[in-house]
Amino acid sequence: MDITTIGVDLAKRVFAVHGVDRQGNTVLKKTLRRDQVIPFFTKLSSCTVAMEACGSAHFWARKLQSLHHQVKLIAPQFVKPYVKGNKHDAADAAAVCEAASRPSMRFVAIKSETSQAVLAQHRVRSGFVKARTAQANQLRGLLAEFGITAPLGVNALIDEVKGAIADESNGLPSLMRGLTQRLLSHLLVLDRHVQEIDLQLRTLAKDSEACRRLEEVPGIGPITSTALVASVGDQIHQFKNGRQLAAFLGLVPKQCSSGGKERLQGISKRGDVYLRQLLVHGARAVLGHTLRKPERAGSWLSRLALRRNTNVAAIAQANKMARVVWAMLTRNEGFRSDIAAVPVGNIRPA
Repeated sequence: MDITTIGVDLAKRVFAVHGVDRQGNTVLKKTLRRDQVIPFFTKLSSCTVAMEACGSAHFWARKLQSLHHQVKLIAPQFVKPYVKGNKHDAADAAAVCEAASRPSMRFVAIKSETSQAVLAQHRVRSGFVKARTAQANQLRGLLAEFGITAPLGVNALIDEVKGAIADESNGLPSLMRGLTQRLLSHLLVLDRHVQEIDLQLRTLAKDSEACRRLEEVPGIGPITSTALVASVGDQIHQFKNGRQLAAFLGLVPKQCSSGGKERLQGISKRGDVYLRQLLVHGARAVLGHTLRKPERAGSWLSRLALRRNTNVAAIAQANKMARVVWAMLTRNEGFRSDIAAVPVGNIRPA
């Protein structure tokens, strides 16, 4: 069979395969069990294999690349328009194969095992932070019903709760005191998990030259730098300029233009939500530092904050940070503090 392109619909146990030749004629329709996938592609001549960028896609992409196939990953939203008829595995595989043949199709870069491991650390940390916040809010709400309030911050809450448990004169019932101790123990476990992952990320950032360079940018710390390098470090050259990276992160205006009239709305919010969140948090730190310094009153960011809403200024700074990141990673150079919008020091990075 003269197969040039194969579309694979990934699953846990059963994989649908659809292959076409150079003229686009269907020459293969097959269903494979999980243990049949590698033997099937081992016997097959080198060709283009396309898959949706979903769960386990990067694993299978690396496996098939080792078998000398050209692997392309496609975002699911770009595959959906090519699904014909009802949705089933064979139709999905055919749609993936069709989408891969489009000359204007955009593909997802294949991540290495190391990059996926680093990003897994970030995802788990994000989950722990959300769980810690939820547990802290629950503790605050329950204790407030008994007249006990705590200041802002997790550490301040922990100290207040410990004092409330130890103080037997505050009128807290014994049943509630035991429940508070249980919730506090859970909060301490979550906080310890976050701190341990933070330490691992700081170690990874210290051992990476690219991360050390990125940390020179105001507003970028070990968490943001490791997330950026793991997410876009291997594919940074796919972006032609810094604006493309900013657009990839959803930090550019969304267009709704028609009839030759250009209408720009809020940011598109496309791409990786986590990366955009980290850059915006760092940008807010830079903005706050700039506005507190009288000597920075004439800077670009200060003048923008006077003209526009604070959120707009923060997004503009995050956009600028993304462009700086692109320049530093593509050129393998350090941060040029001589043209920085704000001084490097005294900013708490993310």
